[in-house]
Amino acid sequence: MPWARLSGSPRLDVAIDMGNPFLNLTVDGFLKIGAVAATRSAAEDTYHIIQKGNISSHDFEKTLKKMCKEGVYWGTIAGVYVGMEYGVERIRGTRDWKNAMIGGAVTGALVSAASNNKKDKIAIDAITGAAIATAAEFINYLA
Repeated sequence: MPWARLSGSPRLDVAIDMGNPFLNLTVDGFLKIGAVAATRSAAEDTYHIIQKGNISSHDFEKTLKKMCKEGVYWGTIAGVYVGMEYGVERIRGTRDWKNAMIGGAVTGALVSAASNNKKDKIAIDAITGAAIATAAEFINYLA
């Protein structure tokens, strides 16, 4: 069951149990990466607002909408990837870098196809997804 601990005072532990390991990992990936994307978006907009020198309610609304959009977009991609990698692991019956490669390729192809790209772009995005996921897995093994 995925869980996270938020540091600070008071201490807060968060646990989400969907009743299925596949769903647990997918939701966990969605929430973690979605939170990172939303935070990144907020930091970027804060920088631009500080440079501009003033803030309006329009700026705040725009930032909030961008945070939600980026959080959902990257969270969905992460959830699909984590779910695909777990599914491949269950099908293959082994845990290795090949699961990351296949999961990355399928995720890249799905995201590209959902964006109405042509088949050449879908293939390139699948290769890119596989390469990034495999590289991340190898870097994870080194650490």
